[in-house]
Amino acid sequence: MIGIDRTNTIRPAAVILVAAMLMSIGLVMVGSATASLDRPLLSPRIGTTPFGRQAIFMLIGLGIMLLTARFAVPLLASPSVRARFPQILFVSAIVLLIAVLVPGVADPQRGSQRWLHLGRMGINIGFQPSELAKLALVAILASLLGERNADPRSFVRAFLPASLAIGLCVGLVGKENFGTATLLACAAGVILLVAGCRLHHLLVIVGLGAAGLTVLLFAEPYRLARIAAHQDFWANPQGDGYQPLQSLVTIASGGWWGAGLGSGVQKYGYLPESHTDFVFAVLCEELGVFGGALVILLFCVFVWVGIRTMLVARTRFERLLAFGLTFLVALQAAMNIAVVTVVTPTTGVPLPMLSAGGSGMFTVCAAVGLLAAIAHRASLNDVDPTTGCPLEDTAS
Repeated sequence: MIGIDRTNTIRPAAVILVAAMLMSIGLVMVGSATASLDRPLLSPRIGTTPFGRQAIFMLIGLGIMLLTARFAVPLLASPSVRARFPQILFVSAIVLLIAVLVPGVADPQRGSQRWLHLGRMGINIGFQPSELAKLALVAILASLLGERNADPRSFVRAFLPASLAIGLCVGLVGKENFGTATLLACAAGVILLVAGCRLHHLLVIVGLGAAGLTVLLFAEPYRLARIAAHQDFWANPQGDGYQPLQSLVTIASGGWWGAGLGSGVQKYGYLPESHTDFVFAVLCEELGVFGGALVILLFCVFVWVGIRTMLVARTRFERLLAFGLTFLVALQAAMNIAVVTVVTPTTGVPLPMLSAGGSGMFTVCAAVGLLAAIAHRASLNDVDPTTGCPLEDTAS
């Protein structure tokens, strides 16, 4: 085991600070994207306006982030907890994914069976189990492939259970959310590669994964329609091609420096989902190329901090967990920006920490909290004086 260079450790505050900056930009843009001439930005019942709801989500998310960063430190130090918690989290995610497929359980007002309704006191709140599944899948893969006794090159002991976990999670998510299923499949495949699985094992799962995603793609006609619209959105500019066309118009309207914060016009009914999946387009319209480049730069900084955290992590489990969480957030951001800029067909993948919504916000905040906890543990000085390695790693 190679000792950790303590001079290269990442401060936990750096991880949280980058995430907080992205969340703050997201809150401002959600407020701008949902502005209306006939209603106030805020109301006495703050949870009834999009901006107010997002402000509440952000505050709760920050709380989740800080609590996770604090209480995950001793949990990560316990081998028994590291072995059991990912399993509990994964089973919980699977149960919730199955629950939304049960007739009468999912929220029918949202157009697809991917939401659980949690509304109280007149406030309509929904939860997407697919968001929890992202965190759960990364955690279970890190446990199966990264614990001390794990052998990623073993087919029966590591690769097979990891593949079954991936297939079950991606299959349940993909029935209603093809974009998130693709995200999970790609992220899981890269985690298997980084963990050190055998190449011929990876080739098998890549083939099976491609076949499974193809089946999911053809299962719903609208998914094929989105691909056709991406190829030529001028063929039906008022139908399937409307969303990508309006997204490009929104981005182009901003120019280099933008029309000014709050001065965009595409959000007034021209660009659907302007405060959720396509908030990046509104940002580019109002803040221009400069604003879009700033957000991309912040995501790059987040990736850099996440990779640095991975490199100094104390255990193999934590290294794989840090990599998986960082890659998942980065890949989701890349997929969303690719959709908004019409590089890829439209999917329902939001921009992490910027798009409106609570489920995704809470999941990403928990992931950032875990990264901060891993970074904090890496800065501790309880090492074996004879090897220079963290005490719990000397047996690795």
